[in-house]
Amino acid sequence: MAVTASMVKELREISGAGMVDCKNALVEADADVEKALEILREKGMAAAVKKAGRIASEGLCYTYISEDNKTAVIIEINSETDFVAKNQEFKNFVDMSARHAASCTAENMDEFFTQPWTFDTSMTVRDALNQKISATGENLNIRRYVKYTAEEGSVFVSYIHGGGKVAVLLELTSTVNNAAIAEAGKNICMQIAAMSPQFVRRSDISDEFIQKEREILTQQAINEGKPQNIAEKMVEGRLNKELKSFCLLEQEYVKDSEFTVDGYLKAVGKENSATVTVKRFVRYETGEGLEKKEENFAEEVSKAMQG
Repeated sequence: MAVTASMVKELREISGAGMVDCKNALVEADADVEKALEILREKGMAAAVKKAGRIASEGLCYTYISEDNKTAVIIEINSETDFVAKNQEFKNFVDMSARHAASCTAENMDEFFTQPWTFDTSMTVRDALNQKISATGENLNIRRYVKYTAEEGSVFVSYIHGGGKVAVLLELTSTVNNAAIAEAGKNICMQIAAMSPQFVRRSDISDEFIQKEREILTQQAINEGKPQNIAEKMVEGRLNKELKSFCLLEQEYVKDSEFTVDGYLKAVGKENSATVTVKRFVRYETGEGLEKKEENFAEEVSKAMQG
């Protein structure tokens, strides 16, 4: 009996194994789906479905910048244990996934998983992930990524801390692109890793966000025993201080407290006869928002910068 595409599809849905593995198993089983499933299970290739429910909160955050500086990607791929995250095969898969993301046109994660895998177009990204799940024996997940495409004056810089515990992707715009600008970009990436800003500048913050913070700070002051009218007056000073910590350019520059980040960039620009500005950035922390052991990465990166 001939193996059909519908058989391959059925077996793939049942087993979670890769398309090629399903086809080979069906050929070996003379197109018997149940027997093919047994073959996959014997080979350890049908384990992806069973592992899918297990929490994957370890893993790596990683960045990729193309050699021509035209495309940049930051990506997070999770594993169940730090042991697998340190495995070279897993690291290779993370790198390949980032390179795939740099070349793909997906607009969301659902589309990303269904696209042909750059390194073997006979299967999808989901197939490639399932193969890696079978190989590692752990649940894995390509959780998120961001892709930047260069415009005129774009300079991409990245920083990875702790072997992939924290990653930062930064896009500067500069009228000059030299080693000094790249070094400044690396310093800003380390600042972002350590201080976790949420915005580039004050104008990026929505009125709704500011109003919500104002309400929270007002309630905090009232809870401290301050009368409503006094609390409302106190809150503006607290709000301004908080917004400074949220905005990258207004933060105190960690490596030299005489500067703000904005002041540091202006000094670098002056030394290099250039205009240097921060366009955007992304900061990923492995397992952020998932069930995981708490670690103070900000403090760790800050110490590394001072060192």
